[in-house]
Amino acid sequence: MKRRMLLVTTSILSASLLAAGCGKPASEPQNSAAGAGTPSSESGKQVTLRFATWDTGDLLKIQETIARQFEAKHPGVKVQVEAYGDGFDQKLAASIGANNAPDVMYMWDFPTYSQNLEPLDAMMSADAGLKPDDFYPGLFNYVKIGGKTYGMPAGFTTRVMYYNKKLFDEANVPYPKAGWTWDNFKETAKKLTNPAKKQYGFGIRAENDPYDLQGFIWSNGGSFISPDGKSIEGFMNGNETAEVLQMFGGLVKDKTAEVLQMFGGLVKDKTAVIVGGKNQQSGDDVFKAGKIAMWESGVWPLDGFKEAKIDVGTVIMPAFPGKKLKGVIAESAVSISKSSKNKEMAWEFVKYYASDEAIKLRTSDLPVRKSVVAEKKLDQDPLYQSFYKMLEACDDTPAFLLNPKWNEVNRNLTSAINTIMLGQNAKDSLDKAVKDSEKFFK
Repeated sequence: MKRRMLLVTTSILSASLLAAGCGKPASEPQNSAAGAGTPSSESGKQVTLRFATWDTGDLLKIQETIARQFEAKHPGVKVQVEAYGDGFDQKLAASIGANNAPDVMYMWDFPTYSQNLEPLDAMMSADAGLKPDDFYPGLFNYVKIGGKTYGMPAGFTTRVMYYNKKLFDEANVPYPKAGWTWDNFKETAKKLTNPAKKQYGFGIRAENDPYDLQGFIWSNGGSFISPDGKSIEGFMNGNETAEVLQMFGGLVKDKTAEVLQMFGGLVKDKTAVIVGGKNQQSGDDVFKAGKIAMWESGVWPLDGFKEAKIDVGTVIMPAFPGKKLKGVIAESAVSISKSSKNKEMAWEFVKYYASDEAIKLRTSDLPVRKSVVAEKKLDQDPLYQSFYKMLEACDDTPAFLLNPKWNEVNRNLTSAINTIMLGQNAKDSLDKAVKDSEKFFK
């Protein structure tokens, strides 16, 4: 899974996809996309499926294992795993631009690639063995463009609050529980701060990704963009959005209702510390060192916390008073190239990749099937159940999936957020971002 949803498209990406989007592929697909039954290779002729992944190292070995197990179930089929690594987007765009796209690929940026992907709805409907009801429904919000499904959910993480039980015990502070509010959080952070030990209640990122901030903004009743994706006026610069970002920036007006003077106030009161900036340790490392008592993140650092022998707990995020808790998902999916010559077999691989058997092999993110979660009892595990409780609170669609120009808009939004973190007024900065982005909505 890509740890962060980077929404800035490089020039090579844009140029390659523009070329790929003009006219038909070099050769027409040989197979129907939704044939009946399980396809098999022709006698004596090997079918090769190319599968592009961004995984490396031990995670790449898992992809290879999944490929070999699929081959064992489909004699005459070879799955060629192509490791694109950190250059995933550039290499994928280049292959599409050269009419040489892999048959199956990891996917997250559906707005950029959807014109080159095969819609999966017909195949999903025709395949009784898929059991779509076994998937958590909120995950499908992240793989659709224009109402069409372009990817099969493969793994995900929501975001939770980690806490160091040892530090809580030493301070005689009760562990946080589901249903807590940001006011509770603020009080807890103060109690867990010990300047003599350079220990703080919470770690605040030096740079904040707009994608990750959406969970906070939805929880406050706001959004970056309208539900239909056609407007940002009154949304990106709406009071609810400005309140949350002002909360992070720490310049909250005294008369602004429902605002928690939290993050900025914590830094001012020295109950939180900035992490992850230039020449600074990451929040994960500072948490491992026992210097912050609470840290907000996805599932990615959990194994590292265990290896560091941190007595760690997890809890769902705090809520704004009187408002429904919301969350955002980081999700990986698998998609089929529109130009694939072996779409039926590609679908079989996608379906296998999302099967119980393959999901159990993957370790970098969380299972997407309810049956696997129930079998492994993750929804009852004290460390993992918070991720699934947060998943129940993820029913919104991220801004980048609602408007094809979001990459351009996001640049202006990111600039506004940076100025807010430097002390500028949130509403003024967001008003400017909206004004600078109006041209993308004409």
